Amino acid sequence: MNRIRNFFRTREMRKLLRDRLTIFAMIAIGAYLFTGIAIMCGAITAETCDQVVGPNKLNGFYREELPERRYDIATTKFLQAVQTALGQEDPQAALEQVQLGRVRVADKSPEELQTIVDQIIGLRDELNQSENLDEDPAMMPKLAEMEAKVEQLKKPLTGMNGFLHNASLWLGTDAQGRSIFFRGLYSIKIALQIGLVTATFSVLLGAFLGAAAGYLGGWVDSVIVWIYTTFSSIPNLVLLVVIAYAFTDFDLQKRVPAFMSSWVEGIDIKNSLLPVYIAFGATFWIGTCRVIRGETMKLKEMEYIHAARTAGFSSFHILLRHIIPNTAHLMLINFSLLLIGAIKSEVILSFLGLGVKGQPSWGIMIRDAGNNGDVVTGFFWEIGTATVLMFGLVLAFNILSDALQDAFDPKHV
Repeated sequence: MNRIRNFFRTREMRKLLRDRLTIFAMIAIGAYLFTGIAIMCGAITAETCDQVVGPNKLNGFYREELPERRYDIATTKFLQAVQTALGQEDPQAALEQVQLGRVRVADKSPEELQTIVDQIIGLRDELNQSENLDEDPAMMPKLAEMEAKVEQLKKPLTGMNGFLHNASLWLGTDAQGRSIFFRGLYSIKIALQIGLVTATFSVLLGAFLGAAAGYLGGWVDSVIVWIYTTFSSIPNLVLLVVIAYAFTDFDLQKRVPAFMSSWVEGIDIKNSLLPVYIAFGATFWIGTCRVIRGETMKLKEMEYIHAARTAGFSSFHILLRHIIPNTAHLMLINFSLLLIGAIKSEVILSFLGLGVKGQPSWGIMIRDAGNNGDVVTGFFWEIGTATVLMFGLVLAFNILSDALQDAFDPKHV
């Protein structure tokens, strides 16, 4: 406890915590982390994100739609589902299965519901006589009456169900009627998960290999330098795409011996995040390794390293006890930078269809918005949500990375 307290009293930490912009960035990162942890605990699931909660391409912030659009919203999805259920042999049982997000059919008999539906159809026929509702203000009372009738088919939502239903529509819906707000929040978990795993693995591997190459020298240095030089000669994005593509049709059961097939049954690697981890882990360690190697070559000439060597300590002990701890400031800075790089690379790979599969991510949201022509039609809610959330997280970590470098890097102190 005293060690932690003393750490926060160091000159570097005092300098870091004096910057208001850095504090704001740390608060923003904390909010993202809290959201990601809540989603990992089940606050929002991938199934929730794929659930249809409303009309297709509904505007966010409850912005009022044009009359023609209001007509389409009132006469599709829920009304059609109720009509289909009422036409079944057992309409009561069919009506119990009708659901649009958290909205269910009102507690009325099939006869009462059929009466309401008939009234809606009558109003719809009257509205169909107008060539363009957007330019026909005389039809607005009829349109409002039809919308009120459609609401009578729905069971009122109260309490937490009402709040969650309203929350799902805060930022509108996508082309399939799914909640943009929930999909954007769930993507925070994916981004942080990929960023933290990639940054942790890459920093640890790069720091150990870089320290070993810089301190031991000789053939160890030559081999490690050859490895990261070879990887560096390949464009980073191309290498990521190649590695991710290798897992596109990867079937684990066909890759293991027959006696192990039962052990891996049900494991779907190609739709998991493992291919992304492997692709990023194979490339992101290079920068850290190069930086730590250069710092180690300087540190090994220091007097305390000579003293440790003279005292008979092994090279492995010196690496773990003296070299690597004294490169911690570089590891911390590189961790922040690699986390940002992993998040941006995940968005690019997912946009290309080679990253995250089977669950939402910012890259998939941007790709879907483009494929559905949202930008062309002026529907910016999906692409805007993904872009703003990604921009906020990356900007916060960029600010924190610069502050960490200014506070802890000796060249900046």
